Amino acid sequence: MKKNIVLLLASVSMLVLAAGCSLQTQAKDQVELRFAYASNAQPVKDAMAEFGRLLEEKTNGEVTVKYYPDSQLGGERELIELTQTGAVDITKVSGSALESFSDRYSIFGIPYLFDGEEHFYRVMENEEIMEPIYQSTSDLGFVGLTYYDSGQRSFYMTDGPVTSPDDLKGKKIRVMQSETAIKMIELLGGSPTPMGSGEVYTSLQQGIIDGAENNEFVLVTAGHGEVAKYYSYDQHTRVPDIVVMNEATLNKLTEEQRQAVYEAAEESTEYEKQVWKAAVDKEKQMAKEEHGTEFNEVDNAPFKEAVQPLHDEFKNSEEFSALYKAIESMSEK
Repeated sequence: MKKNIVLLLASVSMLVLAAGCSLQTQAKDQVELRFAYASNAQPVKDAMAEFGRLLEEKTNGEVTVKYYPDSQLGGERELIELTQTGAVDITKVSGSALESFSDRYSIFGIPYLFDGEEHFYRVMENEEIMEPIYQSTSDLGFVGLTYYDSGQRSFYMTDGPVTSPDDLKGKKIRVMQSETAIKMIELLGGSPTPMGSGEVYTSLQQGIIDGAENNEFVLVTAGHGEVAKYYSYDQHTRVPDIVVMNEATLNKLTEEQRQAVYEAAEESTEYEKQVWKAAVDKEKQMAKEEHGTEFNEVDNAPFKEAVQPLHDEFKNSEEFSALYKAIESMSEK
C-alpha cells in the first residue's frame, strides 16, 4: 500500500511539473491533452476514447489526447482537484462528485427529478439549463463540456430485495459523498454511509454496509454482484456523468481548436447514448449467469412519497426554485 501511494504521488508530481508548460513546450500546432478518469463502465470508456478520436480528426492531428485510465491518478475528487490545478486537462466524474465544488450540481441528486430517460435527455441537452451549470465552476478553474448517460440508480442488497422503504429501515446504505444522496437515504429510513467506490466491495463483503445504490454496471464490471445478489428497480435517480476541462487549458487553444473540443464532446455523448442500452442488457445477462443476481421490479410510489420533502426544499429555495421549475416544465407528464 505504501509503495502504491508513493508511486501515485510521484505520477501526480510529474503531471504538476508538466502542467505549466505542456502547451507551450510543444510545437505551436501540436497539443496533447491529459484526460484522466476513474473506473467506469465500458460504454463510458468507449465514449471517452471516441472523444479523443474525434478531436484528433477534427483538428487534423493538431490536438491529441493521452489517457490516464482506471483511477491511476486517484478517485473522482482527486481528479477534479487535479483538473482544477491544471495538472490534468480533462476528467469525467459523476455529477454528484461535483456538488462540493458547485451546489448547482446537487439538483441532479433529487430522487425522481426526471420522469424517465427522455425527460432526462431533454434537460441535459437544453443549453439554457445546462450552460450556467457547466460554467458554475469557472471561478474554480474548470468548466463542463458535456454529459454522459449513467443510467438509472437503484438499490442492491446483500440480504434480500427492496420492495418498499420499509426494507431500508435501519440498513446501512453506501452513497456517494453527496449531501442530497445522504438526505434521500435518511428520508427512506436507511442509514447513509458515504464512501468512495473503491471501498464498496469489501464493505459489502464484510457486512460494514448492507447495500448500495448504483446502475447495473456495478454488478459484474465492479464485481459487487458476487456479494450483493438482489437488485431492485426503484430507479430513484438519474445522475449524469460530467466531462470537465481546465479552463486555462481550454482558453490557450485556438478558436478553431476550442470549437473542435466542444464538437467532439457533443458527438461523443451521442455515441455513448447509442451504445449504453445494449451494454446494460449485456451486463444484466452476465450478472444473472455469473452471480445469480435477482432483478425485481418495484412500485416506486411509496419511495416518491417518502422523498417529497427534498423536492419541496429545492422547489421553495430562492437559489434553486427557477432551476427546479425549468426542469419540471420539460416533463411530458
